[in-house]
Amino acid sequence: MPVNLSAPVAGSLLPVAGVTLGIAEAGIKRADRKDLLVIKLDQGATVAGVFTTNRFCAAPVTLAKNHLASGNEIRALLVNTGNANAGTGEQGMAAARHTCVDLAKLLGCMPEQVLPYSTGVIMEPLPVDKIIAGMPQAIADLKADNWFNASQAIMTTDIVAKAVSRQVLVNGKTVTVTGMSKGSGMIHPNMATMLGYIATDAAIAQPLLQQMVSEAANRSFNCITVDGDTSTNDALMLIATGKSGVVIDVANRTVLQAVVTEVATALAQAIVRDGEGATKFITIKVEGGKDETECKKIGYAIAHSPLVKTAFFASDPNLGRILAAIGYAGVADLNVETLKLYLDDVLVAENGGRAASYQEADGQRVMQQSDITIRVVLNRGAVNATLWTCDFSYDYVKINASYRS
Repeated sequence: MPVNLSAPVAGSLLPVAGVTLGIAEAGIKRADRKDLLVIKLDQGATVAGVFTTNRFCAAPVTLAKNHLASGNEIRALLVNTGNANAGTGEQGMAAARHTCVDLAKLLGCMPEQVLPYSTGVIMEPLPVDKIIAGMPQAIADLKADNWFNASQAIMTTDIVAKAVSRQVLVNGKTVTVTGMSKGSGMIHPNMATMLGYIATDAAIAQPLLQQMVSEAANRSFNCITVDGDTSTNDALMLIATGKSGVVIDVANRTVLQAVVTEVATALAQAIVRDGEGATKFITIKVEGGKDETECKKIGYAIAHSPLVKTAFFASDPNLGRILAAIGYAGVADLNVETLKLYLDDVLVAENGGRAASYQEADGQRVMQQSDITIRVVLNRGAVNATLWTCDFSYDYVKINASYRS
């Protein structure tokens, strides 16, 4: 079960003026499942995004990036689950184009104004006919207060839906930010690591919107990892409709940037809490580094270590595994004699080895918690970094061994 995570309450998800969402059960992988989503945008909306850096990126990723770069006003986003349309070559690209053409016809816009997204099994042909057949149902379902159902329609191995809303005053007016994401496995920071959609009713020019989504990603989704696998398909999109009448520019972006990043962080942490088979949510804080790069190197070395992750699943304070990960992280001039390792409030290691005050019972106490913080104090600079990960359980293997069945 997810670690201290519940599904969102539908009534808590605030509509964003200028955005309507509609879902359908298209039977893409199996029947009786919400698996198709259309997000329709009013005229005047701006859209920006960050995408997976996996070189085997899926056809919809390539097409969405091309459509964004074309400069055309984006009018719709199309999302399907159950099939990734990745590793499908030119056939997959043709299939992605086909879905954009057909949705554009139904909505009265150009194909280049549609952004496609897919998630699911890799290297299988996209069932275009099922997606096209489901489009009218999704369009008929379009409504502003449909974020909860939409968050369910983008799930794959997720156990619970992930969505959140916030509001903030900017220049005396209320601005709404609502977002949703999906992700549970194939989660590794290298933007992107999942599918995520965040919308606001502020007016933001596209170049600034791109800066804002990139900054939000770097402080949230690029700080999580479940299993170290960067997906072929994923994207984080930020939509600004302008319907609130509040114009955001470089001079006043700070407040809204903080809220967008807060929403992105809540969604990113929810992905880790819902990580495949997760039983522990682990915060890794690396403090006192020379720069962010070395802090993240050390944090990821800990977060990716199967030995560390399985020890946490077992609640076994075999904490020398953390020291080993720090040591092989690739910080060549790291002085292990000066760093300190904490498990929550417990000092575990200092002066190059086990702390004199450390008692295994203290480590055992912390390891049995569902939320745990690993803190590495490098004492070599003023830069800090925080990452979030989870443990590896038997269920992670079971889920991925039977993913296609």
